[in-house]
Formats: sequence, C-alpha cells, structure tokens
Amino acid sequence: MKIVTKRGDNGETDLLFGKRMSKTCLRAETLGAIDELNSALGLGRAAGLSAEVEEIVDRVQAKLVGLMGQLATLPEDMERYEKQGFDKVGPEDIAWLDERAEDFQQREIRFDGWARPGAEGSMAKAGLDFARAIARRAERRVWELHESGEPVPEEVRKFFNRLSDLCWLMARAG
Repeated sequence: MKIVTKRGDNGETDLLFGKRMSKTCLRAETLGAIDELNSALGLGRAAGLSAEVEEIVDRVQAKLVGLMGQLATLPEDMERYEKQGFDKVGPEDIAWLDERAEDFQQREIRFDGWARPGAEGSMAKAGLDFARAIARRAERRVWELHESGEPVPEEVRKFFNRLSDLCWLMARAG
C-alpha cells in the first residue's frame, strides 16, 4: 500500500470503494474527529494505563477503525461494505460500553468539584480526559452529519456518547 499518493493535492480524499470527497466536507471532518479520538486514546495508553483500562481502550480503538470504515462508505456502497465482512458498530457494542461504564460506576469514584484533567499528575488519566473531550466533538460531528441528511446508524450516534462517559469514569478510577 502506497501512503504518499499525492491524490489529495487538490483538496480531495478517498472514501471506500473508489469514491472521492472534499477534505472540507462534513464527512471528512467527522472522520478526522474520530481519527483524533483514536490518537488521543493511544496517548493515554502509551502513558501507562492499568491493564484493565488498557484492554478496554484496545477494544475501543479496534472498534473505532471499523467505525471509520463504516462512515467512509457512502450509503449506496453499504451493501458492498457489509458483504466484504468489514466491522460495524452494532447494538452489542453499545451494550458492552454500557456494561463497562456500569462496572466503573459501581466503584467509589470521588472527585471534588469539577474534574480538572491532569490535576492528579497522571499522563494516562489526562490522556483519557483528552480522549473524552474529543469523543464529545466526534459525537457532535456525527450528529451534524446525520442531521444534514446523510443518515448515520443509531448505534454509531450512541457510541460516542457512551464512550465519552466511559472515558470520564476511567480517568477518575483509582
């Protein structure tokens, strides 16, 4: 696979199945926010998360790659995407996020006033807070894309809301 193609020199980028889009269109902005989220999770991960949280982040990062593929496929190509067996976000992924969040909510998470990312001196936890903030931006972009008339599956719309809450909880967990 060649990375430097120069195909983007005129302000366009590739979608799946040979389609092209402007680098400034809403779909590209949405995909960019999700890519930033994946990178922020990687920063937290590289800073030394607990084994439990690292396992969760690993699964989320894998899911984000599939989710980006899902959103990089135009509606008219979705059947082709599904036939090729590419990963998609489904109800089971929302349930998994809900279960993980509930696990953390059962713990005695304490904080005084508004949470201040980085106040604990933990790069890993600050990375999770950074990822949470980007997850919220990705959520806004997903909703904006959906409300623009480009349908986004319900599970994808819910995914970022659940994920941002989970990131907040994991950043506060001892």
